[in-house]
Amino acid sequence: MPTTAFVAVHAGAGYHSLVSEEQVKKSLRLACRQALSVISHASTPLELVEEAISALENDPSLNAGHGSNLTIDGTVECDAALMEDSGRFGSVGAVSGIKNPIRLARSILDYSQVPDPLGRVPPLTLVSEGARAFAQRHPRDKVQLVQPESLISEKARERWQHWKRRLESTPAVNCGDDSDFHDIQDTVGAVASFDGHMSAGVSSGGLLLKCPGRTGEAAVYGAGCWAQPGMACSISGTGEYITRANLARSLGRALAAELREDYADPHEVLEHTLTKEFWDPSRSLGEHYPNAGVLLMTAGVGTRARLWCAFTTPTMAIAYASSTNPKPKVLILRRPQKSSGSGNETVRIFLTAFAL
Repeated sequence: MPTTAFVAVHAGAGYHSLVSEEQVKKSLRLACRQALSVISHASTPLELVEEAISALENDPSLNAGHGSNLTIDGTVECDAALMEDSGRFGSVGAVSGIKNPIRLARSILDYSQVPDPLGRVPPLTLVSEGARAFAQRHPRDKVQLVQPESLISEKARERWQHWKRRLESTPAVNCGDDSDFHDIQDTVGAVASFDGHMSAGVSSGGLLLKCPGRTGEAAVYGAGCWAQPGMACSISGTGEYITRANLARSLGRALAAELREDYADPHEVLEHTLTKEFWDPSRSLGEHYPNAGVLLMTAGVGTRARLWCAFTTPTMAIAYASSTNPKPKVLILRRPQKSSGSGNETVRIFLTAFAL
């Protein structure tokens, strides 16, 4: 009996305006369809994740690949990672001039399986010029080297110009209304289940006006994505706080611990992990509204795959599809507004689940 393939994608946790909603939904639909298009020759869910994220990176309206946020110097530096439930992992950080950073992350993951004549340990992560040099030294058809400037979208340039002027003209003690600035820090990602295995991935252009050389959670092992038998997750949000929490790995460990006790409630694990490993520590460091979003897929032996989404931001955009139900289901999930109170002391996690 053919194995059903499941794929789910996200366009980040943040704020998706009604104006941008249709474009985001269109991008997510395309990503699901591109992922499912490779099923006929795919051997692992890793290929579905790579294809889905590649499609998102090609959309100039999203903060990944072409369209990424610009550094303080006005350049594009991207992070991306892939992981299989076997533990294999590959990532790139602060890389420029690569059309699809997720494909280079795949190359690094695959390289780890090549025997080294001297027994050298292969890298998990390569950054900046080292990552680009690896792409030149180990060419792969799908990895395209391009002029770094070609990855700058008009929208990203306009945002950079606007906020660079604000930064240079506004006293540090009074940044004014910067809510729109924090709405555009999102990350994209995907998770998939196929033939009894699971994979996860993530890609991001990082923070707007970030320091050159900065790497976010999308490049860090255990932070931006995680896959293990029975689960795969992709994370979006404020990279530094997600990295401190090693959030994706923390979630995987918590689920594994529950399974060892013959009991696992992903809803409970998600809520507890986001609160104790992310929200509370971030608040203790002075972050009033820690931003994170989690897309989690679970699939036990003989059980139907299930999708979970949890986020602390106003919205999170997701989509999912399968080989048996190939029409993508697309959702802009919106966290209900509090009716009263500042909300500063309350953990603001919106959590929902879908049967696949």
